[in-house]
Amino acid sequence: MIERYTRPEMGLLWDPDQRFAKMMEVEIAVAQVQAQMGIIPKAAAKSIAQKSRFNAKRISQIEKQTKHDVIAFVSNLAENVGPHGKYIHYGLTSSDVLDTAFSLQVREAGDVLLKAIGGLERSLKIMANRYSETLCAGRTHGMFAEPTTFGFKMAGFAAELARNKKRVQAALQGMMICKLSGAVGTYSSQPAKVELAVAKKLKLRPETVATQVVPRDRHAEMLLSLAMLGTGLERLAVELRHLQRSDVAEVTEGFTKGQKGSSAMPHKKNPISAENISGLARLLRGYAVAGLENVALWHERDISHSSVERVVFPDAFIVADYALNRMTILIDGLDVNKKRMLDNIDSSQGQIFSSHALLALIQKGMSREEAYALVQRLCHSLGYGEHLKDKLMVDDQVRALLKPKEIEEIFTGKKHKKAIKDIIKRVM
Repeated sequence: MIERYTRPEMGLLWDPDQRFAKMMEVEIAVAQVQAQMGIIPKAAAKSIAQKSRFNAKRISQIEKQTKHDVIAFVSNLAENVGPHGKYIHYGLTSSDVLDTAFSLQVREAGDVLLKAIGGLERSLKIMANRYSETLCAGRTHGMFAEPTTFGFKMAGFAAELARNKKRVQAALQGMMICKLSGAVGTYSSQPAKVELAVAKKLKLRPETVATQVVPRDRHAEMLLSLAMLGTGLERLAVELRHLQRSDVAEVTEGFTKGQKGSSAMPHKKNPISAENISGLARLLRGYAVAGLENVALWHERDISHSSVERVVFPDAFIVADYALNRMTILIDGLDVNKKRMLDNIDSSQGQIFSSHALLALIQKGMSREEAYALVQRLCHSLGYGEHLKDKLMVDDQVRALLKPKEIEEIFTGKKHKKAIKDIIKRVM
């Protein structure tokens, strides 16, 4: 089952080798810019670009002695470059490389994530269009309210996903930062023009004011946007879970050949994907809290954020991507029971149309208070098997104002469908 929902691209982007590859990309770009500006020899930059290699095992060996991962990484590059290796990391501090490389990593992860969002967006729009006129019960407080359509429900979730997509895009843009201002961010080791040129080369933006690190409000915003995305997925998941309840039974998750719902009860078809997504959303909100905790570092920096980010960023992007993919598969394979939706509307005994009966009486001249009391009395007096339409047809006060055809019209749902269709067009 895991393989069905896992997308290997996202996991691979957070592999340690990818982290080192991005760090090497930054080191090479810095050396090339420094050579163009006459800060280091051009031969050194050429050598660094051509000979830079890293080996994760070798870095680990060096780190056992240095107790510093970036120093171990730079030492490994220098070993492979040779005499010109002394110019690797020239004028930089560790966070210059780490934070700038991290921006490159997040950009690639963001590209994969946005594709996943786009996939779910398409699926929801297809459902919204397909079921735009499929009447079903709208519920408030878990109780029958007014008719809606299943397509309208899906359109609402598609619109929310579009908002969350914008939040993710904005947060990704906020993280596209190049920071090469050195220890405590003062450019004392090399001029700001190096950072500007490298930023342009890597298609990033220089940090406005850095300390020794890129300020972590950017990272918190990224994790918050993923938490919002997850919460939107959970809202959809909870709706689908409720609609799959045995007493509602309006939709059912796809059930594959050989799948079993319970070790004890052979009849079971459980909303496992929707439940799984609800759980994943909790993780994403937890990662957002960790991101907020990382904002307040001591003075110009400490490394309390580092260990947290090494866990929460890969996990958050992988979890978000997994949840999106799983939800897309759920939506694409969802069995929508139109008949059951109409049966549930009928089970309301017509009470689900009470607000339109109220409006019809007001339009004919009855006061709102009197019309409300009348419709409420008829609804609350319904016995088993009785219907509000029939009650309206025989009530003297109603018959004095409404013709039978007008009463019939109240219970068709035509007004709901017409209004809903126009709203769905906005989402499309």
